Amino acid sequence: MRMRPTLAWTPPQDWPSGTTDLEPVANALSTGGVLVLSGAGISTESGIPDYRGEGGSLSRHTPMTYQEFTASDQARRRYWARSHLGWRTFGRARPNAGHRAVAAFARHGLVAAVITQNVDGLHQAAGSKDVVELHGSLGRVVCLSCGTFSPRGELAKRLQEANAGFDPVAAAINPDGDADLTDEQVGDFRVVPCTLCGGILKPDVVFFGENVPPQRVEHCRTLVREAASLLVLGSSLTVMSGLRFVRQTVQSDKPVLIINRDPTRGDLHAVTRVALPLGTALTTMAERLDIQVD
Repeated sequence: MRMRPTLAWTPPQDWPSGTTDLEPVANALSTGGVLVLSGAGISTESGIPDYRGEGGSLSRHTPMTYQEFTASDQARRRYWARSHLGWRTFGRARPNAGHRAVAAFARHGLVAAVITQNVDGLHQAAGSKDVVELHGSLGRVVCLSCGTFSPRGELAKRLQEANAGFDPVAAAINPDGDADLTDEQVGDFRVVPCTLCGGILKPDVVFFGENVPPQRVEHCRTLVREAASLLVLGSSLTVMSGLRFVRQTVQSDKPVLIINRDPTRGDLHAVTRVALPLGTALTTMAERLDIQVD
């Protein structure tokens, strides 16, 4: 089960410190067969905030759980009002240098695949082909009754038509794509049903309190087994959904390398943690490896 994130984890005083030495990561990439595990930190340079970094959204925002969403009409109204407004910003986000570097490494056969904890679709937009969206995608919508999938853009148009004039000013946009709105701003926002069966629509993302599909987890475990190393990019590894792949890699006697500015729960398992901005670190490595980043 994907647990709701907290601010509780703080590294002990004797936790390993980060470095600026990119050599171990460059060496792993030059060998090839690298599996990338990416988190919210790789998308911050595209204007999407993370949960736990400096100014992270968890200091002011608690993501909705699956149980809340399915149990309450008011909870769904609040979610879709916030998400509809947030999608205007979220949907305009574009890949940054980090996403483009990962795609370039893949084109040169150095990165075998990407497992991303993000729901923004930016790895694919940058050109990465073999991407597993561990927590789904905000770009798709699913009906909880008939199981039909549809593009988020279609729902956005329907919500816009049903809520003409809805244009509140949000305090902030969050990593899960919704906006900080008060109950007064949500008001009587109208939620629209599935066009086929009239059922409840939900973004095709794994909410906190909901299980990642077992077949998706097993596919990720297969990628770990087939990889030569695991490169973690921009994830604090605070929740088990990502940390379990780090542990699996270590149990297989394969190296784990991390690029994240802040300490992570996986640092004790890693060969190194590079504490540099991801765009800078990845483009620097691309230059070292004589790889052009588009």
